[in-house]
Amino acid sequence: MSLRFIKTAAAAALFTLASYGAANAADFSCAGKKFVFFPGGAEGDSFASIVYNGAKLAAQQTGCQVEYVFSDWNPQKMVQQFSEAMSRKPTGISIMGHPGDEALDTLIDQARKQGILVTTSNVELPKAEAKYKTQGLGYVGAKNYSAGETLGKGAIDICGLKSGDSVFLWGLLGQPGRGERTKGVKDALEKAGVKVDYLEISDAVNGDAAQGIPVFASFVASHPDIKAAIFDHGALTATIPAYMKAAGKAAGSICGAGFDLSAATTQGIEDGYIAAVLDQQPFLQGYLPIIQLYLTSKFGFAGMDIDTGAALITKANIADVAPLAKEGIR
Repeated sequence: MSLRFIKTAAAAALFTLASYGAANAADFSCAGKKFVFFPGGAEGDSFASIVYNGAKLAAQQTGCQVEYVFSDWNPQKMVQQFSEAMSRKPTGISIMGHPGDEALDTLIDQARKQGILVTTSNVELPKAEAKYKTQGLGYVGAKNYSAGETLGKGAIDICGLKSGDSVFLWGLLGQPGRGERTKGVKDALEKAGVKVDYLEISDAVNGDAAQGIPVFASFVASHPDIKAAIFDHGALTATIPAYMKAAGKAAGSICGAGFDLSAATTQGIEDGYIAAVLDQQPFLQGYLPIIQLYLTSKFGFAGMDIDTGAALITKANIADVAPLAKEGIR
């Protein structure tokens, strides 16, 4: 038997196997499936735009049809929009959990009875996840309390805070679930003896961080002893340089800290206005829920629970991620 014959026979066998595999391969198409995705904030805001970028890439890679619904970070609006999305009878919906289990679980029950898949990101829905995890309800985002606690402890170290110092904390304690992150920051500071001057983020500022500029300037004027300011909101964190300038504060005169990378936040770190942020990798909070809905609707996969709140970003390590942040990926 000649070597040429062996090579020809092997090539023919490989061609036959490849042809068989192609003819009998699993169907990975997303044809006919439609998802509704909630990026959370307003279209184009510093955090929601990165979430949106992640979802867009997943839609492109899977070929799934995705409708995007922006909510201005308003929990009541999210509930209404979720109900409206159900009426359009999509294959699946990825909701952010800001309204909490109490507000959303009845709607999730209704969606499942209609055969609509549901998953969540950014804020956990532990009761709904426990009930429907085997039916694809997962969570992609930071574990809110521990993420807040991590930033609080990091701010103590990075800002050089000590017992008796005063810190301004602007957060969302009033929101169930979402408020756990603010609580984590507050608890970490108070356990170290730091005095917390707390202010709830209003609906107006929650939806448009620029509206908080006069609020912050007024607060600083009436609290001249604050050593640090911590912002439990990605868009507010990105606006720290503008807040400080409006208050007449030079970079570093008040230690600024908050959550989430963006191009603006990156610049704020590089310029010294922001000392630390906890990066919860919002790109993944867009990308992975689309993958979740695709995998569950196509192959019946259960819900994934993924903690994206991994690291503190400071001036010491910002160079490693700055190019990606400026591209809207980190």
